[in-house]
Amino acid sequence: MKDEYDVIVIGAGPAGSTAAKFAAEKARVLVVDKHREIGSPKRCGEGLGLRAFEEFKIPLDKRFINRGIYGAVVYTSDGSEVEIKYDKISGYVIERKIFDKFLATEASRKGAKVLADAEASLLKENGEIIGVKIKHRGEEKEIKAKVIIAADGVDSQIARHAGIDTTINPDDVDSCFEYEMSGIEIEKPEMIHIFMGNKLAPRGYVWIFPKDDDRANVGVGISGREKRTAKYYLDRFIKSKPELEKGSILEVNVGCVPVGGFLRELVKDNLIVVGDAARQVNPIHGGGINEAMLAGKLAGIKAGEAIDSGNLNILKEYETKWWSSEGRKLEKILRVRHFVEKLGDDDMNYLAKIWDGDDIVKICGGEYSIAFKKIIKHPRLLKLLKNFA
Repeated sequence: MKDEYDVIVIGAGPAGSTAAKFAAEKARVLVVDKHREIGSPKRCGEGLGLRAFEEFKIPLDKRFINRGIYGAVVYTSDGSEVEIKYDKISGYVIERKIFDKFLATEASRKGAKVLADAEASLLKENGEIIGVKIKHRGEEKEIKAKVIIAADGVDSQIARHAGIDTTINPDDVDSCFEYEMSGIEIEKPEMIHIFMGNKLAPRGYVWIFPKDDDRANVGVGISGREKRTAKYYLDRFIKSKPELEKGSILEVNVGCVPVGGFLRELVKDNLIVVGDAARQVNPIHGGGINEAMLAGKLAGIKAGEAIDSGNLNILKEYETKWWSSEGRKLEKILRVRHFVEKLGDDDMNYLAKIWDGDDIVKICGGEYSIAFKKIIKHPRLLKLLKNFA
């Protein structure tokens, strides 16, 4: 391994590997990941929309694609259903462990050096970041670099050590617990299933993402302030569903998902923050793969341009461009989340009757004006909407 690179990426998730791939077009890149196996452990429902496959020209590889999904069914506490159904595949349930390895492999094929099982910390000289210290299989080494990309997850230590304020309000974090289950019965396995209700999953939802006709990721996300654990709510939900309770548990996954608290400062000197480390996640549904890859692409391009031109000021363009596009959209979605958090189950049941699938899709994408016009006949919701505006 070299003692110096142009760019070092810390974290080989979707954000890090994508950043490395694009940076490697113009720079010498090293990617380090602390886990022994890239992609493991997974902390993800494993759903990925069609947009990502098209944007990044991802092949429809059976090694990491379980099945195509044609939409979603949303259930509220009174049993109401809103179906979002398309006549063609709108996304896929993937095998995240294999998918992450695919992305890291793509980065390596562009010329990036990828190293798993490597703990990294910042290397500083006179207060300036000059590279990283890595510990790999008992050996320690200092490696210099001109640019560092922090893609080390929601609890990013790298961004914090660089002097970026990574403080996050507990209200902007969801606690998640998920089983991969087999031998279960899934109605409409070509759809994902979302169950909502304050008693069912406070400020969150339960999901079923089918991987086969009788195998699925079954999980829950709840408020980070909730006294009871996410496992408590998921186990209770499964016990209420005989078609799930009879199933087997193949894997258990636990983690936290940022649903707000986007980092304002994405660039500090020669360090860039991307993905979960920057809280670049959709605040409504908690999906982060596509957002991470979009940010990673932009960060990688700007890192490569900065190296190629010898002008590190170009890195700041990543922060400016992300906030003017994806950041602005996610802030709109966050406002919707804050509105939804004020709703009781009766309110949600009412909305399930007046909103259709297109309304929900628009809301999740930050386009809420048309959908919100439908609530003006409900006095309580109208009052909440006025406060929201």
